[in-house]
Amino acid sequence: MQSASEQSEAAEPPASPARPAPPEHAYPDHWEADVVLRDGGTARIRPITADDADRLVSFYEQVSDESKYYRFFAPYPRLSAKDVHRFTHHDFVDRVGLAATVGGEFIATVRYDRINAQGLPASFPADEAEVAFLVQDAHQGRGVASALLEHIAAVARERDIRRFAAEVLPANTKMIKVFTDAGYTQKRSFEDGSVRLHLDLEPTDRSLAVQRAREQRAEARSVQRLLTPGSVAVVGAGRAPGGVGRTVLRNLLGAGFTGRVYAVNAALAGETEFDGVPAHPSVGAIGEPVDLAVVAVPAERVPEVVADCGEHGVRGLVVLSAGYAESGAAGRERQRELVRQARSYGMRIIGPNAFGIINTADDVRLNASLAPQMPAAGRIGLFTQSGAIGIALLAGLHRRGAGLSSFISAGNRADVSGNDFLQHWYDDPGTDVVLLYLESIGNPRKFTRLARRTAAVKPVVVVKGARHSGSAPPGHRVPVTRIPHATVSALLRQAGVIRVDTVTELVDAGLLLAAQPLPAGPRVAILGNSESLGLLTYDACLTEGLRPLRPLDLTTAAVPADFRDALAAALADETSDAVVVNAIPWVGEDGATEFGDGEVLAAALREAVASAPAPTKPVVVVHVEMGGLAEALAVATSTRPAAAGRGAVTPENRSGATQAGLGAAPAGPAAGPGGAAGPGGAAGPASAPRPVPPAGPATAPAQPGATPGQPGATPGQPGTTPVQPPTAPAQPAAIPAYPAAERAVRALAEAVRYGQWRRQAAEPGRVPEYEDIDEAGAAALIEGVLGGDGADTRGVTLDTEEAGALLARYGITVLPTLPAPTPDAAVAAAGRLGYPVALKTTAPHLRHRPDLGGVRLDLATEEQLRTAYAELTEVLGKAEELQPVVQAMVPRGVDTVVRSAIDPAVGAVLSFGLSGAASELLGDTAHRLVPATDRDAAELIRSLRTAPLLFGWRGSAPVDTPALEELLLRVSRLVDDHPEVVAVSLEPVVVAPRGLSVLGATVRLAPPPPRTDLGPRSLPRY
Repeated sequence: MQSASEQSEAAEPPASPARPAPPEHAYPDHWEADVVLRDGGTARIRPITADDADRLVSFYEQVSDESKYYRFFAPYPRLSAKDVHRFTHHDFVDRVGLAATVGGEFIATVRYDRINAQGLPASFPADEAEVAFLVQDAHQGRGVASALLEHIAAVARERDIRRFAAEVLPANTKMIKVFTDAGYTQKRSFEDGSVRLHLDLEPTDRSLAVQRAREQRAEARSVQRLLTPGSVAVVGAGRAPGGVGRTVLRNLLGAGFTGRVYAVNAALAGETEFDGVPAHPSVGAIGEPVDLAVVAVPAERVPEVVADCGEHGVRGLVVLSAGYAESGAAGRERQRELVRQARSYGMRIIGPNAFGIINTADDVRLNASLAPQMPAAGRIGLFTQSGAIGIALLAGLHRRGAGLSSFISAGNRADVSGNDFLQHWYDDPGTDVVLLYLESIGNPRKFTRLARRTAAVKPVVVVKGARHSGSAPPGHRVPVTRIPHATVSALLRQAGVIRVDTVTELVDAGLLLAAQPLPAGPRVAILGNSESLGLLTYDACLTEGLRPLRPLDLTTAAVPADFRDALAAALADETSDAVVVNAIPWVGEDGATEFGDGEVLAAALREAVASAPAPTKPVVVVHVEMGGLAEALAVATSTRPAAAGRGAVTPENRSGATQAGLGAAPAGPAAGPGGAAGPGGAAGPASAPRPVPPAGPATAPAQPGATPGQPGATPGQPGTTPVQPPTAPAQPAAIPAYPAAERAVRALAEAVRYGQWRRQAAEPGRVPEYEDIDEAGAAALIEGVLGGDGADTRGVTLDTEEAGALLARYGITVLPTLPAPTPDAAVAAAGRLGYPVALKTTAPHLRHRPDLGGVRLDLATEEQLRTAYAELTEVLGKAEELQPVVQAMVPRGVDTVVRSAIDPAVGAVLSFGLSGAASELLGDTAHRLVPATDRDAAELIRSLRTAPLLFGWRGSAPVDTPALEELLLRVSRLVDDHPEVVAVSLEPVVVAPRGLSVLGATVRLAPPPPRTDLGPRSLPRY
């Protein structure tokens, strides 16, 4: 690809008056970024400087003649000194060069030169640039050029360049594809034997979708490389019994890892074997490729280990060593340097201070962790940021018969995080349920986006630790949020995340979701041999918002056959969506306990489920002092997929549910999460694929390539095609059992709510367009207030007139308010507005507090107004303190509050609640992320506990909720269209049976905060 500036130099045009050289700008270090490439490796992108001359020459020497020909349109065996100078000296405005590096060496370059309409070198205000790439042959096909295009386009937009032009030889199909697949609006022509491309650099829905699909593939691949290594080196495996390195080595061997294992320790010099595996003093001494290194050496020795690994091609690191950010300021700097060093070699890191990783797949069997026992194979993916909680969860799931597909305890998660594993599990055919224990969320915007997409195809269950500490746990680098924990939970639920409060609930919900189909609704059938336990279950259902049917009491004389028949009837009954079976021991006439240890009853329940015509209802068991029942329900014949047949999930029955029946129950340690389960713990291995609805617009994992509207395209991701769900059938799943009705019903309620969200996600709402919105006018008003580039970063609160004018641009009318500093001024204001009027105080301590007596309504005459004015000033204080105002009366209705604010951690949030001290005291406020859809607005109103007041409670007239929904959507559009609007408060908004009135408005503007989720792909900076 030859740039215009290079063509003009080659032509050597006649001399002309010299154009002043653009001023040199400071090195733009904010353009530096680490990116994950298509194959899962990493590279660093940074500006090219004058110090890079030798690197550029070395890079060019390793490029093939063919690639050089494609770049310069002619044989170009070497760079001249003039070329090197031109390609390494940039002003970072009109001429910019970026390089992708691995191990400090160039693997690819890109540059742009600003040009005018004639294609000649130019300066601002010219808004077009010629762009050219060169990728080393050994790194072609890794997605390097695509990543460089994203970053150079972002740089160009920052420098007021709006279009790229490129000339490409027709035979250079790879580079043409890089441009055409990017998703930008483009034009193509054929001129003088080359393809001429013009790209509009304004991001489009398609370019953003392509970028995110590439991000998903790359990050998922980087995790897959960590979970499926062909070889593992344990660095720090020593002779001392109980040492971390030796423990991991023995766990690897004990799990039956299918790849090669090496013990690495400088103390092993001269030895050839250690614990039955090859021993070496360093990774470099191995002499064979190593995919994964587990680092278990003191923190001060880690840098030399990382260098040894990076220089010999290791792909990833699991750093178990402690002494990093969790230990203080020095440790934080040590952690930053660790990440920088590893990324410079293209390696990703789990940790430091990690517990390790596990992959139970038969062809891998990786236990690179401190867990002494390999979990059974299953279909639950588990991520935790705490080693202690990881141990507890592993033990609890193991004991209760649940198998895992993979497990990760990431420690300080300095590099690889829960977001990366969500990318992997999203389209991992071996994982049907995702369980996450999080103490912090490093990139909440991205987490919410990924969780929403993943939850559309498989459940994501999250328990959040450190909710009330007000700070991140030691070692976690996260943005500080200003919004309450309850708000974060509401936003996660909006994204489809199943939010629970304890690790016990995490296990309870995970077992049910992994083993049973999703319920079609909230109707619950209850049956069992204990009337009292049935009533407790009934009450628990009502508490959780379910709709229980009258419990069926089989009496204490019931035998297993009675349970079987009753369960079969409940499964066939169309009036219920789920079944809860209660069981207590029955003591016979001879004093012997019936049902033995539960095996007979378990067999009867499995038989009933197997006889159901279609596996569409979840079944859970509540047992009291029948521990043997739980174990019997989890007894396994195999953990491998079964042949297709009854109970197997196939393409034909995938829209239904997994057959409940026999499951896996590996032997496991007895210890588990506190209170998670006793001897009668729940049983329910995750051995069957998650039932999902037929692939559709919101339910199928997506990859780039399709167009919007194709079956399987995920909402908001045009340009994607579905990943086919796994078709390998699996054996029937277990019936989960719980030692308490409340726990079983709580897990069932979470499944009901998630199932409802899934059904709604299949038909997502829309962000409506309003023809009366004046976006350009609002932008001009905002720019006028903020004053352009010199704006005060602290922001400014608009006065009443400015706020009303801005809101009016979005079709929001604020009722006029006239100041009344004296009684005569109040009378004059009432004369302008017309009686009846309201007299209100606006002092900060009385504002929006009608309960304190600062409001007088329905003042129909001058006499009433003067009397009310005198009463206010006599009781509450002088007029100068009260700042009274006069407003016209509006139709009576329900007082509400509409707010929106930008939080640095989660972005713009739209909030709604009823006005008044009671709502504030109870925290009865609903929240949704911006931009809100019509469905979000409807749910926002109806999710309040006090929502019945809007819908005719106790005989009152229902209010105009469509008008309220429209107001919410207009506020959402304003904040979404103009990120400078950092806060909006409309209070009160009086919603009447017909229409509504906005009585007060506060708007705050500030320079927009950076949007890290909209820029080019990059890893968090260190």
